[in-house]
Amino acid sequence: MLVKFQTKAYAPITMFGDVAVALIKLMGHSGAVPGALLAEDVPAALERLEQAVAEHAGEHLDPEPGGKGQEDASAHVSLAHRALPLIELLKAAAAEKENVMWEN
Repeated sequence: MLVKFQTKAYAPITMFGDVAVALIKLMGHSGAVPGALLAEDVPAALERLEQAVAEHAGEHLDPEPGGKGQEDASAHVSLAHRALPLIELLKAAAAEKENVMWEN
C-alpha cells in the first residue's frame, strides 16, 4: 500500500503505507488511512512529529523486508530521513494555514 499526503501549500508526497502510518501515529493521529488534519491542528501535529524525530532520529523506520538485500544495515533509512518530506509538507501547510489530507 502507498499513502499520498496532500495540501494546497505543497506538492503531494507518496510513502510506503507502513512508514506513513507510523509517521501519522507520531503526529498524534490514530493512524487511519484515509485521514486529515484541519489547518488549526497542523502546527501541533508538526511539533509532535518533530519531537519524535528529535528523540529517535537514528532509529530505522523501514518497510517490511522484501528480500535478502534489505538485511544489510546500510539499506536502512533513519526515522529522520523518512520523516523529512512530511515535515516539510506540514511546515508549508502550517505557514499557509491549509488542511492536510492523506489517502491510499
